[in-house]
Amino acid sequence: MKKILIVGGVAGGATAAARLRRLSEEDEIILFERDEYISFANCGLPYYIGDVIKDRSKLLVQTVAGMSKRFNLDIRNFSEVVSIDRAGSTVEVKNTKTGETYTETFDHLILSPGAKPIAPPIPGLAEADSIFTLRNVADTDKIKAEVTERSPKRAVVVGGGFIGIEMVENLRELGINVTLVEKLNQVLKPLDYEMAQIIHQELNAHGVNVILGDGVDHFEDAGKKVVLESGMKLDADMVILAIGVAPENKLAKDAGLKLGTRGHIVTTETYEVMDGANGEVIKNIYAIGDAIEVRDFVDGSQTAVPLAWPANRQGRTVADHINGIPFKNHGIQGTSVAKVFNKVFATTGNNVGQLRAKGLPFQQIHAHRGNHAGYYPDSTNIALKLIYDPKTLKVLGAQAVGQEGTEKRIDVIASVMKMGGTIYDLQDMELSYAPPFSAAKDPVNILGYIAQNIDEGVYKTVEWDEIDDIIAGGGYLLDVRTPVEFGAGHVEGSHNLELDTLRDHIDEIPVGKDEPLYITCQVGLRGYLAIRILEDHGFTNLYNLAGGYNTYKAGHYKLAEPNFDVEGSKLGEPEAPEGAKADVNPVKTVDVTGLQCPGPLMATYKAVSEVKEGELVQTIATDFGFVQDVECWCKTNGHTLISQETRGNKYIATIRKGGGASACGLAAADPAVQKNATMVVFDGELDKAIAAMIIAQGAAAQGKDVTLFFTFWGLNVLRKPKAPKVKKNRIEKMFGLMMPKGARRLPLSKMNMFGIGPAMIKSIMKKKNVDDIETMIHKAQDAGVRFIACTMSMELMGIKKEELIDGIEYAGVGTYIASNENVGTTLFI
Repeated sequence: MKKILIVGGVAGGATAAARLRRLSEEDEIILFERDEYISFANCGLPYYIGDVIKDRSKLLVQTVAGMSKRFNLDIRNFSEVVSIDRAGSTVEVKNTKTGETYTETFDHLILSPGAKPIAPPIPGLAEADSIFTLRNVADTDKIKAEVTERSPKRAVVVGGGFIGIEMVENLRELGINVTLVEKLNQVLKPLDYEMAQIIHQELNAHGVNVILGDGVDHFEDAGKKVVLESGMKLDADMVILAIGVAPENKLAKDAGLKLGTRGHIVTTETYEVMDGANGEVIKNIYAIGDAIEVRDFVDGSQTAVPLAWPANRQGRTVADHINGIPFKNHGIQGTSVAKVFNKVFATTGNNVGQLRAKGLPFQQIHAHRGNHAGYYPDSTNIALKLIYDPKTLKVLGAQAVGQEGTEKRIDVIASVMKMGGTIYDLQDMELSYAPPFSAAKDPVNILGYIAQNIDEGVYKTVEWDEIDDIIAGGGYLLDVRTPVEFGAGHVEGSHNLELDTLRDHIDEIPVGKDEPLYITCQVGLRGYLAIRILEDHGFTNLYNLAGGYNTYKAGHYKLAEPNFDVEGSKLGEPEAPEGAKADVNPVKTVDVTGLQCPGPLMATYKAVSEVKEGELVQTIATDFGFVQDVECWCKTNGHTLISQETRGNKYIATIRKGGGASACGLAAADPAVQKNATMVVFDGELDKAIAAMIIAQGAAAQGKDVTLFFTFWGLNVLRKPKAPKVKKNRIEKMFGLMMPKGARRLPLSKMNMFGIGPAMIKSIMKKKNVDDIETMIHKAQDAGVRFIACTMSMELMGIKKEELIDGIEYAGVGTYIASNENVGTTLFI
């Protein structure tokens, strides 16, 4: 019979005790717990405070009496082990209620003391009476009493880790105005920055003030005022300190056990502790849980992972080892999940920041996919990130932010990773499919396909935080989304050429076949399709913007300005004009739940175009990106975004057609006077054609109906660079040879210098990120500008319809004169 003592009665300790008893009915097992409760649901504590868990007793997974009886254990709560005599194999125990001490002998000792909240010596902390930390049931009761009895209006949560984020959500759900303060530039360190940005936006969308890159300097007025390092002062009825946790290591330190650089207990592969002086293994003392260092599964380095699964697993394996049952320690991946309002985030393995710090090679990819089939109701987007070794192709880590089904994908990837799987195993995973649960190609499979394309050299990727510098350095980014999507937001300096028209305009891309060409779309899929087309047309140096505009937009999200209104702010929602909400009955409701971008925006565009000026359209979407897209789209197109609200996992936008303020702040013109704008394009010179296109696009953006009438030499602007052969007489052929073939070959009106001048101006335009003339023409057409070729001039100059670009009309001067009705602007260029 063995006598086994266990220090700490929560996750690891309680699991070890239960497993020990299952393996032996004879052993004497004594469990010491310093506090009142054992085996409580510490991960559920914030949700009891937030009234999500109504019954406090449900937090108690096992009671002292219940576990003692079921497993025949000697459980001693209110008992703190204060010292260890390694040589004598004894411990000294203090009764925390009476102060009495006594000694217990042991054959085996398991240390599971856990971790404690970090409470640095911040000036003013000791004098405060409403600053709390959260570790156990007693802490929970104090915070619960504060919330229910004092009814605080404002709360400050310091720290954006798991506990901090969960406390933010639960306090906010109680109607408290919550401000989150985080010293780092992001919350939730396991996530990479662009993934954490999605959580920042979710926090703002639910009225949480988020202050990043700032820490607490001191407290004033007994903790009622939080003064930050930046000098900002925050009023607070209560403060939650959730800065992080530190290992409970005093007992181990006093016993001379070996500690790591951050104070965690160092153990062997079988969790036996070591002597702090000589590193000798102490065979009968073990340590498990949040207090110990563990081996990182990715590279075998030492780390600390204060999570429930490792603690429970270690408790079981230590019990096995004591009873002679072998096991293999594979290390810890750190797989985790948490809820943040309507979002779920999950991670496994290392993130990019960790891999860079270790100097390990990696490739990262992004994907955005629906959690189930898009045609089945309420599909929502999951943003996924996969990181793998570009040489071995083994999975190094993964992250996901979405809603239902998010953690399922990370669990699958974690399983592949644990088995030593590669990116090719991801695409070969046969996962369950039915429309309510997934798509025939699961998001996990899609990550594998993307990684395969990169591994096989189909294309390279460029990251969201690299592309701006590339464009600034002269790089060319082609955006193959629709003009509506492009107008709702795009990477500054990118050029729009819709995927479905790409084949007809490849010659207009001003990039050499071997030069770098960067492609983007909304999420990466259309970018990939564009790359396949461009490959077949000879382009060899292609890059896809990883995750498309969705990832770029997330990475560049700007935090909402703090709003400390105790009535509850709606951060991130547009402020409706006075009287805008008087009429709340939409004439058209568009349900696009389940559709991913650009579906919701395109459906909104169509619905708004079908209603009358001043009428309301309501769009119901589940795509989180729609929240930002619709606001930008309304501003761009002169509509009024009445409101945005969140109901469960749905985002509801109410839009009034028209009535939006002018972006430049000018008073709206009388539509009867300035409805139209017309230009006669007479000259066929590059600088004048550029001027015409810029003015036309600007007028179209202001809501004008724009007509360009191309006559005589101006027809050369519309010529195709490579026109089909057509039948002409001798004079017509001579005209054709003397005139430039298309906008790309137009001369300058001044300083042409035998063609050197146009080349110079094109080079300058590229460096300044100004669209070339062909792109300007395409964008003007997309914006609804009407192009009319003068048929009389065509006859005189021998120009045939087949020689001119698509999308133009053929008419005479009568049509042009008719377009001058209600004209406000007429130009002759």
